[in-house]
Amino acid sequence: IILPQVFPSQDPLDRADFNAVEYINTLFPTEQSLANIDDVVNKIRLKIRRLDDNIRTVVRGQTSVGQDGRQALEEAQKAIQQLFGKIKDIKDKAEKSEQMVKEITRDIKQLDHAKRHLTTSITTLNHLHMLAGGVDSLEAMTRRRQYGEVANLLQGVVNVLEHFHKYMGIPQIRQLSERVKAAQSELGTQILADFEEAFPSQGSKRPGGPSNVLRDACLVANVLDPRIKQEIIKKFIRQHLSEYLVLFQENQDVAWLDKIDRRYAWIKRQLVDYEEKYGRMFPAEWCMTERVAVEFCHITRTELAKLMRTRAREIEVKLLLFAIQRTTNFEGLLAKRFSGSTLSDAVGKKPEPPPPNTNPFLEDDPVGEDSALEKEEELDRPRKPKAPDNPFHGIVSKCFEPHLYVYIESQDKNLGELIDRFVSDFRAQGPPKANSEEGGAVLPSCADLFVYYKKCMVQCSQLSTGEPMIALSTIFQKYLREYAWKILSGNLPKTSSGSGGGLTISSLLKEKEGSEAAKFTLEELCLICSILSTAEYCLATTQQLEEKLKEKVDKTLVERINLTGEMDTFSTVISNSIQLLVQDLDAACDPALSAMSKMPWQSVEHVGDQSPYVTSIVMHIKQNVPIIRDNLASTRKYFTQFCIKFANSFIPKFINHLFRCKPISMVGAEQLLLDTHSLKTVLLDLPSIGSQVVRKAPASYTKIVVKGMTRAEMILKVVMAPHEPPVVFVDNYIKLLADGNPETFQKILDMKGLKRSEQNSMLELFRQRLPTPPSGPDGGPSLSYSTPTPEQ
Repeated sequence: IILPQVFPSQDPLDRADFNAVEYINTLFPTEQSLANIDDVVNKIRLKIRRLDDNIRTVVRGQTSVGQDGRQALEEAQKAIQQLFGKIKDIKDKAEKSEQMVKEITRDIKQLDHAKRHLTTSITTLNHLHMLAGGVDSLEAMTRRRQYGEVANLLQGVVNVLEHFHKYMGIPQIRQLSERVKAAQSELGTQILADFEEAFPSQGSKRPGGPSNVLRDACLVANVLDPRIKQEIIKKFIRQHLSEYLVLFQENQDVAWLDKIDRRYAWIKRQLVDYEEKYGRMFPAEWCMTERVAVEFCHITRTELAKLMRTRAREIEVKLLLFAIQRTTNFEGLLAKRFSGSTLSDAVGKKPEPPPPNTNPFLEDDPVGEDSALEKEEELDRPRKPKAPDNPFHGIVSKCFEPHLYVYIESQDKNLGELIDRFVSDFRAQGPPKANSEEGGAVLPSCADLFVYYKKCMVQCSQLSTGEPMIALSTIFQKYLREYAWKILSGNLPKTSSGSGGGLTISSLLKEKEGSEAAKFTLEELCLICSILSTAEYCLATTQQLEEKLKEKVDKTLVERINLTGEMDTFSTVISNSIQLLVQDLDAACDPALSAMSKMPWQSVEHVGDQSPYVTSIVMHIKQNVPIIRDNLASTRKYFTQFCIKFANSFIPKFINHLFRCKPISMVGAEQLLLDTHSLKTVLLDLPSIGSQVVRKAPASYTKIVVKGMTRAEMILKVVMAPHEPPVVFVDNYIKLLADGNPETFQKILDMKGLKRSEQNSMLELFRQRLPTPPSGPDGGPSLSYSTPTPEQ
């Protein structure tokens, strides 16, 4: 199998399935070809001879291969032996050369070591000389208070002394190190004494002001133990603010919140005075101005907290907000002037950084600033929120947080008064005027409420994002419910003069003979639409309010912010408003439907135009729907809901009245079918009826109308069908209506005016035929009505 792939051949003799008989027949296909048999035999013999020669040559060639291989192997082994000998000679020579080099460089290495040791010795002696001289000079300069020279020298001495750490076992070196430490200690004590003398704890500051000696002493303190620097800073700041503690003692009149401006004015003057007198005395990197301001803030926060605990009953909301505003203004001023770099190591605890500031209703409030309430002018509006990176936020104002209940109680009272004012204004001004731009618009009191919420949010967010924000959100919830109840639900018109709640449909569904439910006036329809629009606005804005509160409050308190109940309340107001509109239009159509059911349909002689009751229904629809649509132009989805609810209410009622029309003649059924189609056309056009702009009705609404009114048409077509033979009539009923309820079938029979005996047999047949598929029996006549077209 493999050989033909290696040596391909076309010769038939090389084939694996070679057949001698076939091969001979190929050579001699006819008897005449046997005349050439001798030539063919000679050719084959010649070919055999050539093959024998080739085989012989190959076999002889293979006998000499083994001998040649052994000879080549022997030659390779000899070459390897020669190469190994040469490598060994080279290695011996290299070792001899290395030994020779070592002998030559032995003396040079000794000289190198001697040089390195000598250099180290000379350097160490130089350092020792510098150290000894520096220590002597340092002690002398210290005694003479030459701090300017000491500052430079001391740093050099300390640096040189670091080179001798590994030589501290030598007594002389250890002695020098102790002298340096003693000099540093003496300098620290001496500098503190100098500052104590220049700025005594008791008495006034030195009239001469700062001196160059103290300025140089600060440079020395930079090199000394950091505790010396901290002690200098602490003593200076304490002395500098001692007057503040005296002027604003707890028993002083200027210490109370109404004069809090004087505290900040005092520190501003002191900082200006400090920079003029002492600005160049302390190194810039000490940030002494900022340290003085920060310590003032800590003292002020402590003093104010203690003072407010003592006089808590005297704190009024106007006074509290005044103090907070002035304090936050001062904190903002500090942020502009200082970087806050000293807060980490200042005396006292560093205040917590403020959370990222995302003010609710600040940028994306749907209500403009122009409509903000101006009633509470006594409540100062705080500054715009500080940038999130203000390191001084809360450094003083944190002390007001325990007293924010005063603010919360005040907002509770103010919001209560605001809701009462909304109620009285609504009673005084009345509902929005019909046929005007106000009709169906959002009530202005709603915008005022949320603008006031915005103001409260901004104020409270400046003070705390903890429990006070939770308390404020609870107040917000309370008055959202109050607004929904008193302003919205409380002003919805009643469905009738005798109904108390005004939101139930049961009274409208009761048929009252000879009476007609009172319709809403144009003004009442506009009011309902306006309340619906307002409730939708409140719903959307309340959801936004909840999101902003969750962004603003501490992360640990987010779960306690939940305005779902209030949003549900506004959703209920929306639902009730839509239901009232549906009830009103539904009730207006009731007399016409009653008239339809009382007409003598059995005596109708010919089919004419649509009946008067249809005209009456269309008139009411054309009166009410355009008004509702125009007033709900801003809330299109709720107008669609109104249309859907009306269709779901009117169509079943229309079908129920159809069943009351009995008995019905063939002509009467045709007239009713015409009326039903007219009503179907009007209902399909309901969303855009009376509008100059024709807009396609929503698919969800169209589906409801088509399904309901087609059922009414199918009922009438069944009534029009002959009841003989009964089997065909029953099967067509099941096919057209697909209703297995015997009561419905009974009503159809009543409409046809069949006798009781005939009805009983029909009902029995209906029960027998009900399990079968709703299709006409084969071979028999059947009535099949397609979906009615406008021409029918």
